[in-house]
Amino acid sequence: MNRLRPGWLLPLALLLTAPVAAAPLAPVLRVGVLEGAQPCSSRAEGNWQGLAVDLWNTVAVRSDLPYVLEGRATAAALLADTQAGQLDVAVSCLNVSPDRVGIYRFAVPFQEMGLAVMVKRNRLEAGQASVRALLAPDLLQLLGGYLLAIALVSCLLCICEGHGQGNAIASQGRRRTYAKIFQILATGPGTNTIADTTRGHALVLVSYLIRIVTASLLVGAITVNVVQQPRSVGSRPIRNLGDLEGQRVAVRPGSVSEAILKNLNSRSLDSQVQLIPLANAKAAPQLLLSGRVDAVLADDLQLQYALATSKDRRLELVLQGLMPESQAFALSPRLDEATADRINRAITELKRIGAVQQWRQEAMNKS
Repeated sequence: MNRLRPGWLLPLALLLTAPVAAAPLAPVLRVGVLEGAQPCSSRAEGNWQGLAVDLWNTVAVRSDLPYVLEGRATAAALLADTQAGQLDVAVSCLNVSPDRVGIYRFAVPFQEMGLAVMVKRNRLEAGQASVRALLAPDLLQLLGGYLLAIALVSCLLCICEGHGQGNAIASQGRRRTYAKIFQILATGPGTNTIADTTRGHALVLVSYLIRIVTASLLVGAITVNVVQQPRSVGSRPIRNLGDLEGQRVAVRPGSVSEAILKNLNSRSLDSQVQLIPLANAKAAPQLLLSGRVDAVLADDLQLQYALATSKDRRLELVLQGLMPESQAFALSPRLDEATADRINRAITELKRIGAVQQWRQEAMNKS
């Protein structure tokens, strides 16, 4: 029987007790988050929250990526630090604008949003706009056409039913009889008392069709002319970005909104837009109500959140969905392709199952 020689004992003991080589740990990613960008990303009592933060947390868990979060005050600082390699990933609803595409590296987009303009409503101008809308030519023409059609049907009904003859004239007079028929056909109640013949009932039915069709058209016209148009009245009417010229407009430094207004100023030969720094979209209502700015230009979703949070009826969004662009995370050029691919795959999967839309809805509901 073979036995181990004493000389073999020490090497064997060392082999059995040697630690198994551990797999190399994944590097900890430095993730920058834009502060004050509710509902996309913000920090409250030391905790990061928002739909972009929720998206990143889920992506990191699915991809088994350890990370630490670092805040940045502006989008420009966030992108610059990511480009310089001080951050590996930039998390927020960052617009993938044409001027950024050639400079920065982005992950796959997770949503598409545009810009919006918030203003403080001028009650006097809003009232004047409502009066002007009620007197709009198309609304008056529609109402006049309705009255003319009912007047014609009333004449035909009087002839068919003989309401303008005999005892009816003796008791009420021709004008009063016709006025009664006109009122009944125009308003509806009492139509069963003014027709006995087949032709008369047919005319009553015609008047009914005229009434319901015209009523539908009038509701649509009033909604457009009286409700929607006065809502586009702030310190002065704003129908497009060009109407911001000569006004004080708050924008976040380094944002796409700031770049758009600077480009507008470079092309304007008349009055310039005065750019006022905006710390975050949540501060927009207070700037407007205090009179320090005339308008705020920012991400549509962020201004919707600020408006819902403020709940001040003096504020409104007069333009929405301007220049829609994809939004995504930014990636450092030094981030390896394998990690970037894992991030992109996770984002794509979460978009497919509707997670991003759900987080956006939840973030808005919290307001």
